[in-house]
Amino acid sequence: MWDVAEELKAMLVFAEHRYYGESLPFGDSSFKDSRHLNFLTSEQALADFAELIKHLKRTIPGAENQPVIAIGGSYGGMLAAWFRMKYPHMVVGALAASAPIWQFEDLVPCGVFMKIVTTDFRKSGPHCSESIRRSWDAINRLSSTGSGLQWLSEAFHLCSPLTSEDIQHLKDWISETWVNLAMVDYPYASNFLQPLPAWPIKVVCQYLKNPNVSDLLLLQNIFQALNVYYNYSGQAKCLNISETATGSLGTLGWSYQACTEVVMPFCTNGVDDMFEPHSWNLKELSDDCFQQWGVRPRPSWITTMYGGKNISSHTNIVFSNGELDPWSGGGVTKDITDTLVAVTISEGAHHLDLRAKNALDPTSVLLARSLEVRHMKNWIRDFYDSVGKQH
Repeated sequence: MWDVAEELKAMLVFAEHRYYGESLPFGDSSFKDSRHLNFLTSEQALADFAELIKHLKRTIPGAENQPVIAIGGSYGGMLAAWFRMKYPHMVVGALAASAPIWQFEDLVPCGVFMKIVTTDFRKSGPHCSESIRRSWDAINRLSSTGSGLQWLSEAFHLCSPLTSEDIQHLKDWISETWVNLAMVDYPYASNFLQPLPAWPIKVVCQYLKNPNVSDLLLLQNIFQALNVYYNYSGQAKCLNISETATGSLGTLGWSYQACTEVVMPFCTNGVDDMFEPHSWNLKELSDDCFQQWGVRPRPSWITTMYGGKNISSHTNIVFSNGELDPWSGGGVTKDITDTLVAVTISEGAHHLDLRAKNALDPTSVLLARSLEVRHMKNWIRDFYDSVGKQH
């Protein structure tokens, strides 16, 4: 965005989403109960952006008759696409990077996400995904005894000792680590969720070359692999299984949104993926959400609101996806019309195209960026053409 803004002589505006960062409608009470959280929805956020654009056009000299483009990655990419759909008079187009707008209901198979995670590991080293697939039963076997639990706590350098009730949580924490690595498998060292080396999955897989070892050795290798993610800087004294990302991502607000509107079905079968089989269980989610927030999810609301796969009446949206990114499974990866365009980045993970230029950028992302800019220039040109016709 920084590079392109300069090229297009554009102003960059970062709009903070309500209920995140400092944009708390009820201050410290914003997360107090479901009554205070009622206003945390994607449609309210889009309306905020519309208000903001109006305000900027009114108050910034020269901005009034200028085109606006919405840009976002991940959930922000969903918002960018949805903003163009709902407020086409406010923005001339949108770049929706790694935006899984179809990861809802049964628009895509619930297993596709974890399948892509597995493919990333399978391709990053011999027997890597196989070692991970075998680790779950090793954990199950070890955790069945008190001494095994103690050994696990020490081998994984955990901050607090495991009890048998913690084992599912431990496995979820490990799974989430592999998912996060797939999202941030960038070609250079980065610090998005954690400080990491270049191509971090390749580094992880160096420790997971041999699945046919004893449970103890396999899990010691798993620890070494986890340590790439949690302790690349070498500063960590112990690993905390209640944390998988740095604390500033706004996980509180997101967990409420995932409990109401953003209901994304995931499942695994242990055959097409390297995880323990787990079917999608809406009732379980609903009960968890009710316990945590006093709300129940509405799994079909997003498709009601934003059209699901029936979006061909919209125009001027570029959907970009990285083939390494597990979220690409819920993304738009084929052109829908000639102005609803898909851009794929073969060596890209989660919204690599939105990140700053880097000498190690693969050709596929350079190509994607130039395509994106070409579309933006067309939108801008069309805007000025139509303004000219009006006068």
